[in-house]
Amino acid sequence: MNNIPKIKLGIVAVSRDCFPESLSVNRRKALVKAYEDKYGKGDIYECPVCIVESEIHMMQALEDVKNAGCNALCVYLGNFGPEISETMLAQNFDGPVMFCAAAEETGDKLVGDRGDAYCGMLNASYNLKLRNVKAYIPEYPVGDAEDCADMIKEFLPIARAIYGLKNLKIISFGPRPFNFMACNAPIKQLYNMGVEIEENSELDLFEAFHKHADDPRIAEVAADMASELGAGNKKPEILNKLAQYELTLLDWVEAHRGSKKFVALAGKCWPAFQTQFGFVPCYVNSRLTGKGIPVSCEVDIYGTLSEFIGTCVSEDVVTLLDINNTVPKDMYNESIKGKFDYSLTDTFMGFHCGNTCSVKLNKPEMKNQMIMARSLPEEVTNGTLEGDIIPGEITFFRLQSTADNHLFAYVAEGEVLPVATRSFGGIGIFAIKEMGRFYRHVLIENGFPHHGAVAFGHYGKAIFEVFKYFDAENIGYNQPKCQPYKTENPF
Repeated sequence: MNNIPKIKLGIVAVSRDCFPESLSVNRRKALVKAYEDKYGKGDIYECPVCIVESEIHMMQALEDVKNAGCNALCVYLGNFGPEISETMLAQNFDGPVMFCAAAEETGDKLVGDRGDAYCGMLNASYNLKLRNVKAYIPEYPVGDAEDCADMIKEFLPIARAIYGLKNLKIISFGPRPFNFMACNAPIKQLYNMGVEIEENSELDLFEAFHKHADDPRIAEVAADMASELGAGNKKPEILNKLAQYELTLLDWVEAHRGSKKFVALAGKCWPAFQTQFGFVPCYVNSRLTGKGIPVSCEVDIYGTLSEFIGTCVSEDVVTLLDINNTVPKDMYNESIKGKFDYSLTDTFMGFHCGNTCSVKLNKPEMKNQMIMARSLPEEVTNGTLEGDIIPGEITFFRLQSTADNHLFAYVAEGEVLPVATRSFGGIGIFAIKEMGRFYRHVLIENGFPHHGAVAFGHYGKAIFEVFKYFDAENIGYNQPKCQPYKTENPF
């Protein structure tokens, strides 16, 4: 994973000048010790320069964390805190910021050593809104040293995603394919988030591909592909072309990242791609995603944006799948009912032609793309990666601009069941509690497209906070039966 941020978080303690400064000093030290005892050193930096009580202190602390290489910040209210200086610190820091506050330690110290940070957090949040400053505030942001250490740990994946998006360029090739307008959405919301977008023609990519025809690195990359595929290398004759294409994309990334630190790609794979390039790009897409450079199919710009969020949060490979087909009743009765605690409508199949990384597939095999081969010569549809997706916990999610330029999102946790799909492509049987209601009253009701990003693990809490940070107006999730959706018929 060489395309996601490494977060170094600075902890700056603040103090209101009419409270004992020692409260903030000692509580900051206790917080750092609690974090390092539980999670080890390396992620955080304790700002020793000063306790921030004034604007001058704020400037000194800001300079210190900047010089220390911090790209994320925790403003820690060891007592009530200076509401102006502490929010100015967040305003002037170039990176994601969280606020948390110290709880009182003991009933024996509620006179001279009472900190009132519970009260100070209210003023901090008010001043943040006055200044239009975004900051992450945990669900319950007041706690002892161990509690606040846990809050900081939970903030780190959120900070990675926030920092990553603000330093991301999405590079796309070609317009959305005909009949896939669902993947088309206004790009204004990308700019609102700080994401840059570079849209290119397929001809630009085709030209660059031909310029790599005699690239001396092709043999090495093709050998690496063969090694990765092993017994699943069913189309060895296509590996050199796929290697040429992979090098084309990687070189394009380096030549076009510009001022941005991170890159994601959105590519077109049909209808003319196969006949002109002579293969399908699925396997190469899967390999780049495995390196931390998400590549979405069908020029799904918000799909690759979502994948990048999942990559930052999970620090692991993600994928992009169609919310594709139902599980047949006979298959459910035979392989799921009574064995797993899911109803038929809790289950569905997530599928895509072959863009899921080999490390997330059981017995992956290089094949031709069956759907495309129905209308094209088989030899130009080679290059897809097939296999059942490995079982285990997943998070299904997407961030999407609506047609009228509103930012909507959804996130739901579930699992891939250890049940053979008996189908083709990169595919798995997914189970999400109350999926049937979620499908109707979140996905359909809000006009989400068929593509969803998948992170391999339960990361709903962090992803939800990322969506909140970027002001998603509507964040859907799979609500329990006792909590009806707004549009759900109660009868």
